Amino acid sequence: MIFGIGIDIIEVSRIEKSISKESGFKERVFTKNEIIYCESKANKEQYYAARFAAKEAFFKALGSGWSNGFAWTEVEIAKNEAGAPYIMTHGKVKEFIKQNQISGMHVSLSHIKETAIAIVYLEK
Repeated sequence: MIFGIGIDIIEVSRIEKSISKESGFKERVFTKNEIIYCESKANKEQYYAARFAAKEAFFKALGSGWSNGFAWTEVEIAKNEAGAPYIMTHGKVKEFIKQNQISGMHVSLSHIKETAIAIVYLEK
């Protein structure tokens, strides 16, 4: 059964400005593992933007957005051995997932020079 679906699109330039100018932006929004992964890429701003879009899409799929006091870093976009992205949750978000019996979390990311997009599908 579908719990929720979320989608988000963002201009890569917005994230590029934030990661290069705003002190603490990366640490506030991305986990240590996400930062390590994105920093290893030639076009790192595209990878950051895709993860930002995925987190936004995730909160939209929850249906509650930020109203529960969730933190950006409580949602992490990781990669499996085959390179496919998946969602890891921490803290309050992890508790919410458990309480609402969400059994499946799916994410798809895409990015080009100018934009990044993500869709999240949550199921019970």
